[in-house]
Amino acid sequence: MKLGLINSAWAQTGRDTTYGIRQTRDLGFDSIDIFTDPLDIDVKERRLIADECARVGLPIMSVACVAVGLIDFNPSVQRFHLERCRRYLDLCYEYRARNLLLVLGEYIWQKEVIPPAGQWQTAVHNVRQLGEYAASLGLQIALELEPFHLSLLNDVTSMVRFLDDVNHPAVHANIDISHLQLAHVAPEELRRLKGRAIHVHISDCDGKVHGDLPPGRGVVDFLPYLREVKALNIDGAISIELEYSPEPDRIVEWVQEAYTATDRLMQEVGLRG
Repeated sequence: MKLGLINSAWAQTGRDTTYGIRQTRDLGFDSIDIFTDPLDIDVKERRLIADECARVGLPIMSVACVAVGLIDFNPSVQRFHLERCRRYLDLCYEYRARNLLLVLGEYIWQKEVIPPAGQWQTAVHNVRQLGEYAASLGLQIALELEPFHLSLLNDVTSMVRFLDDVNHPAVHANIDISHLQLAHVAPEELRRLKGRAIHVHISDCDGKVHGDLPPGRGVVDFLPYLREVKALNIDGAISIELEYSPEPDRIVEWVQEAYTATDRLMQEVGLRG
């Protein structure tokens, strides 16, 4: 698998987009994931990202999209987010990315007022529509497992059930190792995603709250998870996801630390390549 980085790691630098792309390549990463909103960038920025990644030889594997409105109870909000996600898929196509990393929302009002089954079915219906659009572009969708109590997809069981209900060949799972730790999901559970997972995120955490730290700064025992990932034979990338560094002026060292630790783990399991 390739070792990638989600480019939001460079958000603290205050530098332009090209800086983060060049640093990603210089540090040795094989690929990059882009975190941006096609509705918030102009045509120059869109072209800049594509041109700079091509110039340094850094393929874009995934574009990340948070679309909590897909399960909103207001039809107008759903329609907006469906169209917004289609624009994201257009961006994936433009960048020759492999997938759209899609984050769904949470059950509203503590699963009261609106029946949870209704929100679930809304998500299934809308994601199936997006799967159709993705397939028309030759793309795939990777659904994020979020470790929060009310998240729609917060463990392997809910992920498998959702994929079964959507039942579309373009819709798959993303594996996020720190999220699995926070959700108390055992590594062996990943076997249920054989043939259904297409992308991986890696970071560390303290075992209690969402952290996205460089591997080695938290409590995650990565090797059992990575061995299970290897057994899934995913043809894609393991992308490092980092939150803000406590020392913003040392962000390059923060990313370098994450790269070195992740590369070492991947090499130990035989995953890098």
